[in-house]
Amino acid sequence: MSTLRLDDLKQHRDALRTRQGEALNLRFVEPRDTEEFQHYFRSLSTRSRYNRFFGAISELPKGLLSEFLDIGAHDRFTVVATMMVDDFETIVAEARYALHAETLTLEFGLSVGDRWQGHGIATALMKNLECRAAALGAEHMFGETLRSNETMISLARKSGFAFINHPDDWKLVRFDKEIDVAPKDIPCASWRLAALSRQAASPSASA
Repeated sequence: MSTLRLDDLKQHRDALRTRQGEALNLRFVEPRDTEEFQHYFRSLSTRSRYNRFFGAISELPKGLLSEFLDIGAHDRFTVVATMMVDDFETIVAEARYALHAETLTLEFGLSVGDRWQGHGIATALMKNLECRAAALGAEHMFGETLRSNETMISLARKSGFAFINHPDDWKLVRFDKEIDVAPKDIPCASWRLAALSRQAASPSASA
Protein backbone atom coordinates (compact mmCIF):
# COMPACT_ATOMS: atom_id res chain seq x y z
CA MET A 1 0.00 0.00 0.00
CA SER A 2 1.37 3.41 -0.90
CA THR A 3 1.87 6.12 1.67
CA LEU A 4 -1.35 8.01 2.32
CA ARG A 5 -1.52 11.63 1.27
CA LEU A 6 -2.00 14.24 3.96
CA ASP A 7 -5.35 15.21 2.47
CA ASP A 8 -6.52 11.59 2.97
CA LEU A 9 -5.68 11.33 6.65
CA LYS A 10 -8.58 13.31 8.08
CA GLN A 11 -11.07 10.88 6.55
CA HIS A 12 -9.91 8.22 9.01
CA ARG A 13 -10.53 10.22 12.20
CA ASP A 14 -12.72 8.69 14.89
CA ALA A 15 -14.40 10.22 17.93
CA LEU A 16 -14.09 7.95 20.99
CA ARG A 17 -15.02 8.28 24.65
CA THR A 18 -13.18 7.36 27.84
CA ARG A 19 -14.88 5.42 30.62
CA GLN A 20 -15.63 8.79 32.25
CA GLY A 21 -17.17 10.13 29.04
CA GLU A 22 -14.22 12.34 28.10
CA ALA A 23 -13.91 13.04 24.37
CA LEU A 24 -11.02 11.38 22.52
CA ASN A 25 -9.97 12.19 18.97
CA LEU A 26 -8.24 9.27 17.25
CA ARG A 27 -6.34 10.10 14.08
CA PHE A 28 -3.23 9.26 12.10
CA VAL A 29 -0.12 10.98 13.36
CA GLU A 30 1.05 13.83 11.12
CA PRO A 31 4.41 15.60 10.57
CA ARG A 32 3.10 18.57 12.56
CA ASP A 33 2.91 16.26 15.59
CA THR A 34 6.63 15.46 15.61
CA GLU A 35 7.56 17.54 18.67
CA GLU A 36 4.44 16.67 20.66
CA PHE A 37 4.75 12.99 19.71
CA GLN A 38 8.33 12.86 20.96
CA HIS A 39 7.29 14.74 24.11
CA TYR A 40 4.63 12.09 24.72
CA PHE A 41 7.22 9.30 24.77
CA ARG A 42 9.61 11.30 26.93
CA SER A 43 6.81 11.87 29.45
CA LEU A 44 6.08 8.16 29.85
CA SER A 45 7.47 6.52 32.95
CA THR A 46 10.54 4.33 32.54
CA ARG A 47 8.38 1.27 33.15
CA SER A 48 5.79 2.31 30.53
CA ARG A 49 8.48 2.87 27.90
CA TYR A 50 10.09 -0.48 28.75
CA ASN A 51 6.73 -2.26 28.44
CA ARG A 52 6.08 -0.59 25.09
CA PHE A 53 9.48 -1.24 23.47
CA PHE A 54 10.81 -4.18 25.53
CA GLY A 55 13.91 -2.15 26.29
CA ALA A 56 15.23 0.95 28.00
CA ILE A 57 14.88 4.06 25.82
CA SER A 58 14.26 7.66 26.83
CA GLU A 59 12.75 8.78 23.51
CA LEU A 60 12.16 7.52 19.99
CA PRO A 61 15.45 7.26 18.07
CA LYS A 62 15.49 9.42 14.95
CA GLY A 63 15.09 6.48 12.55
CA LEU A 64 12.20 4.95 14.50
CA LEU A 65 10.51 8.33 14.84
CA SER A 66 10.68 8.72 11.06
CA GLU A 67 9.09 5.27 10.60
CA PHE A 68 6.27 6.11 13.02
CA LEU A 69 5.50 9.27 11.06
CA ASP A 70 5.51 7.57 7.62
CA ILE A 71 1.84 6.61 7.44
CA GLY A 72 0.98 3.74 5.13
CA ALA A 73 4.54 2.88 4.11
CA HIS A 74 4.94 -0.91 3.99
CA ASP A 75 1.36 -1.21 5.29
CA ARG A 76 2.33 0.29 8.65
CA PHE A 77 0.27 2.95 10.41
CA THR A 78 0.48 5.07 13.56
CA VAL A 79 -2.51 6.63 15.29
CA VAL A 80 -2.63 9.02 18.23
CA ALA A 81 -5.45 9.59 20.69
CA THR A 82 -5.69 13.23 21.70
CA MET A 83 -7.66 15.23 24.24
CA MET A 84 -8.02 18.95 24.80
CA VAL A 85 -6.05 19.77 27.95
CA ASP A 86 -5.85 23.46 28.93
CA ASP A 87 -6.99 24.37 25.39
CA PHE A 88 -4.13 22.36 23.85
CA GLU A 89 -4.51 19.19 21.78
CA THR A 90 -2.54 16.72 23.87
CA ILE A 91 -1.48 13.21 22.87
CA VAL A 92 -2.62 10.82 25.59
CA ALA A 93 -2.12 7.48 23.82
CA GLU A 94 -0.70 5.97 20.64
CA ALA A 95 -0.87 2.76 18.65
CA ARG A 96 1.17 1.33 15.81
CA TYR A 97 -0.20 -1.39 13.56
CA ALA A 98 0.99 -3.29 10.53
CA LEU A 99 -0.84 -5.45 8.03
CA HIS A 100 0.84 -8.72 7.02
CA ALA A 101 -0.99 -9.26 3.74
CA GLU A 102 0.43 -12.73 3.11
CA THR A 103 -1.20 -14.09 6.28
CA LEU A 104 -4.10 -11.61 6.53
CA THR A 105 -3.00 -10.69 10.04
CA LEU A 106 -2.61 -7.34 11.73
CA GLU A 107 0.11 -6.83 14.32
CA PHE A 108 -0.18 -3.98 16.80
CA GLY A 109 1.31 -2.32 19.86
CA LEU A 110 0.04 0.56 21.96
CA SER A 111 0.67 2.73 24.98
CA VAL A 112 -1.31 5.12 27.18
CA GLY A 113 0.23 8.02 29.05
CA ASP A 114 0.67 7.29 32.75
CA ARG A 115 -1.58 10.17 33.77
CA TRP A 116 -4.42 8.77 31.66
CA GLN A 117 -4.20 5.10 32.53
CA GLY A 118 -7.36 3.74 34.17
CA HIS A 119 -9.69 5.89 32.03
CA GLY A 120 -10.62 3.10 29.62
CA ILE A 121 -8.56 4.63 26.79
CA ALA A 122 -6.72 1.40 26.00
CA THR A 123 -10.00 -0.53 25.80
CA ALA A 124 -11.50 2.02 23.39
CA LEU A 125 -8.30 1.98 21.34
CA MET A 126 -8.28 -1.82 21.09
CA LYS A 127 -11.87 -1.87 19.81
CA ASN A 128 -11.04 0.75 17.21
CA LEU A 129 -7.95 -1.17 16.08
CA GLU A 130 -10.11 -4.25 15.54
CA CYS A 131 -12.31 -2.22 13.21
CA ARG A 132 -9.30 -0.83 11.35
CA ALA A 133 -7.96 -4.38 10.96
CA ALA A 134 -11.27 -5.47 9.40
CA ALA A 135 -11.12 -2.48 7.05
CA LEU A 136 -7.72 -3.67 5.81
CA GLY A 137 -9.05 -7.20 5.26
CA ALA A 138 -7.21 -8.85 8.15
CA GLU A 139 -8.75 -11.99 9.62
CA HIS A 140 -6.67 -12.06 12.81
CA MET A 141 -4.94 -9.44 14.91
CA PHE A 142 -2.19 -10.08 17.41
CA GLY A 143 0.15 -8.36 19.78
CA GLU A 144 3.08 -9.22 22.02
CA THR A 145 3.96 -8.11 25.50
CA LEU A 146 6.29 -8.93 28.35
CA ARG A 147 5.11 -11.67 30.67
CA SER A 148 5.55 -9.16 33.50
CA ASN A 149 3.16 -6.62 31.88
CA GLU A 150 0.07 -7.60 33.84
CA THR A 151 -1.89 -4.54 32.70
CA MET A 152 -1.59 -5.38 29.00
CA ILE A 153 -2.24 -9.07 29.60
CA SER A 154 -5.41 -8.23 31.54
CA LEU A 155 -6.56 -5.83 28.79
CA ALA A 156 -6.02 -8.43 26.08
CA ARG A 157 -7.83 -11.10 28.06
CA LYS A 158 -10.83 -8.82 28.67
CA SER A 159 -10.84 -7.93 24.96
CA GLY A 160 -11.26 -11.57 23.96
CA PHE A 161 -7.72 -12.48 22.90
CA ALA A 162 -6.30 -15.99 23.26
CA PHE A 163 -2.77 -16.44 24.58
CA ILE A 164 0.06 -18.54 23.18
CA ASN A 165 3.74 -18.90 24.02
CA HIS A 166 5.98 -16.65 22.01
CA PRO A 167 7.87 -18.70 19.39
CA ASP A 168 11.17 -16.85 19.79
CA ASP A 169 11.42 -15.24 23.23
CA TRP A 170 10.38 -16.82 26.54
CA LYS A 171 10.12 -13.36 28.15
CA LEU A 172 7.24 -12.46 25.83
CA VAL A 173 3.69 -13.70 25.43
CA ARG A 174 1.63 -13.41 22.25
CA PHE A 175 -2.12 -12.79 22.15
CA ASP A 176 -4.29 -13.37 19.10
CA LYS A 177 -7.92 -12.75 18.15
CA GLU A 178 -10.00 -13.69 15.15
CA ILE A 179 -11.89 -10.66 13.89
CA ASP A 180 -15.12 -10.24 11.96
CA VAL A 181 -14.16 -8.93 8.52
CA ALA A 182 -17.79 -7.96 7.87
CA PRO A 183 -19.12 -6.37 11.08
CA LYS A 184 -22.85 -5.75 11.24
CA ASP A 185 -22.36 -2.20 12.42
CA ILE A 186 -19.83 0.36 11.15
CA PRO A 187 -17.87 1.42 14.23
CA CYS A 188 -15.04 3.38 12.61
CA ALA A 189 -14.34 5.70 9.70
CA SER A 190 -11.79 3.35 8.12
CA TRP A 191 -14.40 0.60 7.81
CA ARG A 192 -16.92 3.02 6.24
CA LEU A 193 -14.32 4.10 3.68
CA ALA A 194 -13.42 0.47 2.92
CA ALA A 195 -17.10 -0.44 2.51
CA LEU A 196 -17.66 2.47 0.13
CA SER A 197 -14.57 1.49 -1.85
CA ARG A 198 -15.78 -2.10 -2.20
CA GLN A 199 -19.22 -0.91 -3.29
CA ALA A 200 -17.67 1.30 -5.94
CA ALA A 201 -15.56 -1.59 -7.23
CA SER A 202 -18.46 -4.05 -7.33
CA PRO A 203 -19.91 -4.76 -10.80
CA SER A 204 -23.39 -4.32 -9.38
CA ALA A 205 -22.55 -0.84 -8.11
CA SER A 206 -23.17 0.67 -11.53
CA ALA A 207 -26.33 -1.33 -12.22
